[in-house]
Amino acid sequence: MSMVEILRVLYDSFLQFRTDEPMWAERDRFILSKGHGCLTLYSILADKGFFPKEELLTFCAPTSRLGGHPEFGKLPGVEASTGALGHGLSIGVGMALAAKIRKQSYRVVVVTGDGEINEGSVWEAAMSAGKHRLSALTVFIDYNKLQSYGPTREVLDLEPLADKWISFGFEVKEVDGHDVQALEQLVARLPLNSSKPTAVICHTVKGKGFPFAEGKADWHHKSGLTSKDIAAMYDCLI
Repeated sequence: MSMVEILRVLYDSFLQFRTDEPMWAERDRFILSKGHGCLTLYSILADKGFFPKEELLTFCAPTSRLGGHPEFGKLPGVEASTGALGHGLSIGVGMALAAKIRKQSYRVVVVTGDGEINEGSVWEAAMSAGKHRLSALTVFIDYNKLQSYGPTREVLDLEPLADKWISFGFEVKEVDGHDVQALEQLVARLPLNSSKPTAVICHTVKGKGFPFAEGKADWHHKSGLTSKDIAAMYDCLI
């Protein structure tokens, strides 16, 4: 829930794609590196017509295309198989570098989790992106400040986060990740620097929109919904 507005703005106001031609060569590439948040991506892809909305009800069923992590080759619109394992940015850097070498104009967007960027491979990719001045690459960090088993400041503090990305050669902007207008104004300006990749630090709330789950690490990936929880979810949606 922390990245709903980010993806909504990207797919409505920035990314160029064709639902009837998912592998169109000039499409912009979007990689959900924090793949465990795939329900948001699935909902957006269904809304855009990549597959029927009714299929959302099959999520995680044994024969469903909609697994707990997105898989490339199974579902139209999914560019990479991801977890939150730190490899999404590396894939994105490769795609952006390929575009630069081939003189193609597509853009590459990667959304990472904040706990995910504990991974060293993220910073190897960032170093490469800065070195090659991949201005077509933008990484959005979903900075909800919680990861699998606690606050990021306690597990492995990320601050000063903006300074880290700047030191790796990125142009950096911080934004309220739930402010649609602010996000739309920002994506309209991408790239923020014509000779640098961009990092957008999105300050968000885990479980946004569901008060009983907001800001609680217990809702990161655990199941066990009670009938009371489900009723509360429906109340929020209504």
